[in-house]
Amino acid sequence: MKMSDERRIEADRETVWAALMRPEVLKECVPGAQEVSGSPDSGFEATVTQKVGPVKATFNGRVVMSEMVEPESLVISGEGKGGAAGFAKGEASVHLKEEDGGTVLSYDVEAKVGGKLAQLGSRIVDGFAKKMADQFFTRLEEVIEGPSEEDETEESEKKGWLKRLIS
Repeated sequence: MKMSDERRIEADRETVWAALMRPEVLKECVPGAQEVSGSPDSGFEATVTQKVGPVKATFNGRVVMSEMVEPESLVISGEGKGGAAGFAKGEASVHLKEEDGGTVLSYDVEAKVGGKLAQLGSRIVDGFAKKMADQFFTRLEEVIEGPSEEDETEESEKKGWLKRLIS
């Protein structure tokens, strides 16, 4: 499966780059992430629980950052094993471009699944993958930018913590 998209984030490229390099940001942004540790240089270890259609599994995986051109682009490769549910692996090419005081983050992803997950059919798996990517980048925007004015609630106090941390 392949997909591409882009998002505008109201922050400079260096801030977006720094967010992508922090395990605590990745844990906050990856849906279902229970644990993310490591570093961009040595790679990240992650534990993620997800439900895809009728299959729920906990995936243990590794994420490696390569071809890093700070703060312009990088390739994120990952693979996770979910026991009897199967496996998922993929690679994302991410590009950051300054534009009108913000950053346009674009990505091209290629992913593969096997085991029970592959038996669910491409429509379910592709829909799930798109939903995961959308949730990740929406959450990344919230972590970096903070809450919008109409979203000022107790829950939103968690949002924008990276911005407060680096300000």
